[in-house]
Amino acid sequence: MHRSLCGGVVLKTPLLAQSSRAISSVGRAARSLATKSSIARANARPSRAVTALNDRVNVGAFASPAQAHAFHGTPMSQEAKKDYYDVLGVSRDADKNEIKKKYYQLAKKYHPDTNKDDPNAAKKFAEATEAWEILGNDEKRQKYDAYGHAGVDENGGFGGGAGGFHDFNDIFGDFASMFGDQGGRRRANQPQRGADIQVNITLSFMEAVNGTVRDLNLTANEECGTCNGSGAKPGTKKKTCTNCNGSGVEVMQQGFFAVETPCRRCRGEGHIIESPCTTCRGKGTVKKPRTVEVKIPEGVDQGMNLRLAHQGEPGTKGGPSGHLYVGINVQPDPFFKRRKTDVHVDVPISVAQAVLGGAVVVPTLTGEVEMKIPRGTQPNTVLQMRGKGIKELNSNRRGSQLVNLQVHIPKNLTPRQEELMQEFLAEEQAKAEKGESDCKSHTFTQTVRETVDRIKNFIKSKTTESS
Repeated sequence: MHRSLCGGVVLKTPLLAQSSRAISSVGRAARSLATKSSIARANARPSRAVTALNDRVNVGAFASPAQAHAFHGTPMSQEAKKDYYDVLGVSRDADKNEIKKKYYQLAKKYHPDTNKDDPNAAKKFAEATEAWEILGNDEKRQKYDAYGHAGVDENGGFGGGAGGFHDFNDIFGDFASMFGDQGGRRRANQPQRGADIQVNITLSFMEAVNGTVRDLNLTANEECGTCNGSGAKPGTKKKTCTNCNGSGVEVMQQGFFAVETPCRRCRGEGHIIESPCTTCRGKGTVKKPRTVEVKIPEGVDQGMNLRLAHQGEPGTKGGPSGHLYVGINVQPDPFFKRRKTDVHVDVPISVAQAVLGGAVVVPTLTGEVEMKIPRGTQPNTVLQMRGKGIKELNSNRRGSQLVNLQVHIPKNLTPRQEELMQEFLAEEQAKAEKGESDCKSHTFTQTVRETVDRIKNFIKSKTTESS
């Protein structure tokens, strides 16, 4: 048997290192407790959630699974409290304005002065007010999201420091290392990638089609040249935090559970800068203007986001820089209309060109091209010019240019034009009488006449039968 101290209470515990099955049993028991405890909230962030199995010895002080079930890590007063989000009837990602609006609605509905005959109104009003006091305060809401009611309980919770759990970590550290550090602890000295930067630029239609080069003038954080990003005054160094021994976390006791939180002294950094750099004031970065040359490739389109790797904010602790994202806005063109890699244009032609055929000059993305018009072209005929469209991004393929031929009908004619059109009409009527016209208007007129004759014959036959 092994004696260990848990929060000042002496418990007899078996030596868990003798078998991995022991930690498995205790882990199951602790997980059962965690479901009852408001500390292990389903929505808690992984880095702060109570993980009974991974908190090493924090659940290892129970003599057996049966004893583990006999203890509870949350006071009954906290366990009876309702979830603050459920009290107000809002989702966990609701913003402050939404929470405030919902609270005002409930406060007005359940105010004791207007509900003197309802004995439950005062209770509901108090619950809503308590929920608003927590969720309406950013700092308290953050603690509540992480630890539940225990994180905002003024009578207990996380204010007492680590207590005797440091001893347990020392005792069972080797045992836990056999199964790996699965608790999701953030290492204080772990390299961290820099933040990304998002900028937007506006291009003309032709710039987007043909590509261009733009210089972006940015003001962003860069590594401090005085301290080389360390944050410490030249000639001095960072010192390991004595409160967390460089781990960047503290172990906070709550009943029979322990939760890792960022060290309050070093704010999770694992080190202290006693003599900060006077240039960056200990941040390790300073804001500087810089110019970045951006090569816009051919074929970019509205809404695309180009990524320039490692052109964002500098990383910390040796981590890589973030990325620079360039959002693309494209101005419309008065003549060309884009649909993916195809270009659409409207080209007007005369009646004579539509009837007789011929050629017309069509502007394209690369210059003017003469295009043949077949005889008898109908209005809104679309002709395709392959390979005259936009280059596909990151490819050598090109789309097509689609030419929509719009037949222009003149409103005013010269005497000679009107004379010729009258002759043309006479010829069309003569062909129609012979049944040789392919004009749809003549065909339609003949169809109407035939339909009317059939109706007349049908009515006549019905009249004869009835008489």
